[in-house]
Amino acid sequence: MSVRMRHTKSHTANRRSHHGLKSPRLSKCSNCGQAHLRHRMCENCGNYKGKEIIDITAKIAKKQQKAKNSEMKAKEEIKDPEADKNSPLNAEKLSR
Repeated sequence: MSVRMRHTKSHTANRRSHHGLKSPRLSKCSNCGQAHLRHRMCENCGNYKGKEIIDITAKIAKKQQKAKNSEMKAKEEIKDPEADKNSPLNAEKLSR
């Protein structure tokens, strides 16, 4: 069977001309003035159409508290191996 249609570079390029990426459409937040995607809440202040959707200050405070707790836990874990060196060995410690 023969190929009936030609497959040229120009035909391929014409077809692929619509495959280009487009830049995202951005809008300015009415509250803080930052750019954000349209029909989405502002990542900076948590508002959408003048209404507060997410309380960003509470979210940041929670994240800081979690980091502080994990830091304290890490400090406690560092202290435990030193205490284990001075105490005698038993079956429970060996099984760890």
